[in-house]
Amino acid sequence: MPTDDPRLETVHLLRAATVELGLHSARFAQRNGMHPTDVRALIVLMDARRAAEEVTAGRLGAALGLNSAGTTALVDRLERAGHVRRVRGATDRRKVVVEVDERAVELGQAFFGPLIGRVTGLLDGYDERERAAIRGFLEGVRRAAAEAG
Repeated sequence: MPTDDPRLETVHLLRAATVELGLHSARFAQRNGMHPTDVRALIVLMDARRAAEEVTAGRLGAALGLNSAGTTALVDRLERAGHVRRVRGATDRRKVVVEVDERAVELGQAFFGPLIGRVTGLLDGYDERERAAIRGFLEGVRRAAAEAG
């Protein structure tokens, strides 16, 4: 892409927003004695909870790019801290799933809630067609990043 391409301004703004969000997440991790991967794991688990999906340790590890040993250490660490629990699957009782604990949700809401409120407030300034375009763009960026692997 040529350097005078005006689309690059959007790419640079997205990159800057990503950096700021990462720094915000890192502050949360630091203040709560967590590793950045712990925060990402909690996000995966909260997203699954919102979607009413069960997450095994294997699925969590795959989502985070961790091997089996790393995933076990992560889940053990989060469980000891009271952020997650291991439970039997709802449909297959032989399966062990990892669930985010309500205390972790509350901790995250207390820290990230004000930022989420500001972002949703920004979205209020757009009509539904514009919000759909923003969602489509962000989903496309997410897919492009995932496929760039």
